Amino acid sequence: MKAKARLLLEDGTLFTGKSFGAEGNSVGEVVFNTGITGYQEVLSDPSYCGQIVTMTYPLIGNYGISRDDFESVKPFVHGFVVRRHEEAPSNWRAQYTLGNLLKEYGIIGISDIDTRMLTRKIRHHGVMKGILTTGDLSIEELKEQMQATPLMCTQVSTVSTPTVFSAPGNRERVVLVDFGAKSGIVRDLSKRGCDVVVVPQDTTAEQIMRLAPDGVLLSNGPGDPKDVPHAVETVRQLMGQVPLFGICLGHQLFALASGADTEKLKFGHRGGNHPVKDLISGRCYITSQNHGYTVKEDSIAGTELTVTHINNNDRTIEGLKHNKYPAFSVQYHPEAAPGPFDSSYLFDDFLEMIRNHQTDNPQAPRQAQMLAAWKAEQSDSSTKGELHYAQK
Repeated sequence: MKAKARLLLEDGTLFTGKSFGAEGNSVGEVVFNTGITGYQEVLSDPSYCGQIVTMTYPLIGNYGISRDDFESVKPFVHGFVVRRHEEAPSNWRAQYTLGNLLKEYGIIGISDIDTRMLTRKIRHHGVMKGILTTGDLSIEELKEQMQATPLMCTQVSTVSTPTVFSAPGNRERVVLVDFGAKSGIVRDLSKRGCDVVVVPQDTTAEQIMRLAPDGVLLSNGPGDPKDVPHAVETVRQLMGQVPLFGICLGHQLFALASGADTEKLKFGHRGGNHPVKDLISGRCYITSQNHGYTVKEDSIAGTELTVTHINNNDRTIEGLKHNKYPAFSVQYHPEAAPGPFDSSYLFDDFLEMIRNHQTDNPQAPRQAQMLAAWKAEQSDSSTKGELHYAQK
């Protein structure tokens, strides 16, 4: 017999099912994803940090887990909710089971509950806090623990890389600011020959420019963009210096840095089938999305931004471009994983923007720049009449 697991929502709704994965208690924001496949990519997407994820598709785990399909080093979700958990996957690529993955990373899973009812409740009332448990605490004790545990507001610093690393290439150098970047972004850039340098989320604009980037990509990531004001300031300082491309959280940070505002959606966009209309071409793309915040439409007025894409379901803003600087962003995921690859052309647009910027703003050769900097230092030291010592 499987052990029992329970999910209690902050409105008092209780779901009782079967446990798989790890044991214990976990508090998080309960959300749902409408993807039919891609549960491994969902679990390993850093943008789900701090959330208890419900899969609306009724059968999860049937093709197992493959090491090639991770979108980050490890999962950051706070719980996993499914209708039916398949314990014996059938797929030649499978290397271990979904239950093994959750157990390895201390993630509680619950199955055999009415995920349709749960999804309808979230759609009607909005996302809400919940506690997932495999223990024997009473309902009152669970409520107390849930109320005493605040939802995370440090997700970006939790999931971001702590150190700089690179994926070398022989073409344009792109600095990827990691707010919770999916591996698919690096793969798409590397596929196009880019010299990718990944930097932590708190890297300053000055530090980024020292890396001599041809372009800067602002990655996806979890949580409220207003929880990382330092990132907004970094983006503001980078605009005009170097071409920018923002994805998901990067899109929201780009909007805030340009003077627009953001707000929380009732239940967010999470899935691989969201229709987005390109206002320039009129074409509709099917996109992969995972976000709980959006750019407020009425905040665009008075900024240098133009709306380029909208969501065909709820008319929310899905794309922006700057009217003055070489910079644009989208709310969805052009690297998909999981999802359609209709929008991968945006990486090509980004590289074309970089090349056009280089053509319009030719730079002196590096040697000439270094010589000019050296002459400036010599001139400065001669006027001051002071000795300059090498710093240890």
